[in-house]
Amino acid sequence: MSRCVKHSILFLLVLLVFGVQAGVAQGQDKAITTSIGMEMVLIPAGSFDMGCNPDFENCYSDERPQHRATLSKPFYLGKYPVTQAQWVAVMGNNPSKFKGRDNPVEEVSWDDAQTFIRRLNEKEGHSRYRLPTEAEWEYAARAGTTGAYFFGDDGDELSRYGWYRDNSGKKTRPVGQKQPNAWGLYDVHGNVYEWVQDWKGDYSSDAVTDPKGPSSGSVRVHRGGSWLGPAEFCRSAHRSSGSPDFRNADIGFRLALSPGQ
Repeated sequence: MSRCVKHSILFLLVLLVFGVQAGVAQGQDKAITTSIGMEMVLIPAGSFDMGCNPDFENCYSDERPQHRATLSKPFYLGKYPVTQAQWVAVMGNNPSKFKGRDNPVEEVSWDDAQTFIRRLNEKEGHSRYRLPTEAEWEYAARAGTTGAYFFGDDGDELSRYGWYRDNSGKKTRPVGQKQPNAWGLYDVHGNVYEWVQDWKGDYSSDAVTDPKGPSSGSVRVHRGGSWLGPAEFCRSAHRSSGSPDFRNADIGFRLALSPGQ
């Protein structure tokens, strides 16, 4: 049996198990579409090992120690990073360097993402849109897997799943062009880094439930790697960061949505 077939079978099994949890046990729609056409996927509650596997030789120090993290509530997460068309629909401008309505918005800071979120919440009359926490982002990106990437450990296979330095042509690409993970999320590896809610802090070896990172700090975390960097920066455990006002052409974001009561 080929490696590709094995991976496909694994993805289907994970999707079946967690899809039942998300769609039936939690009583929520498995997917929704927002007022600006943003598709969002329900991510089930669960536990996972957060951080870099100690058996992996190329971990960075800030990815350790690996520790058990539990997310006690389901949440929705964008099927794709926020696109330029969606940004324009809320903000009325397009700051991106690489223009394209279906390309991810970039050249946006963490602060800019918060402004977008506030305006979208106002538009829809609630306060449920937000950035995912760092733990939520990694949990969703892994989709039940434990390898360096959601498809395994071999970075040479990344071209099938994401845009990075070796295949991007030195620019962003329209979202959804590569293969998704088992929970139906696209572009979690590469294309643009994605801001998350947390200040950056050190990991502890202790098990945690619904972690939100430090209460203060100097830099906010962004995850997932980008068109600009090497495959190793696209690993599920890899962490990067910048000041809340930092902007770059390889940083965007993906929205989370807390289910309504």
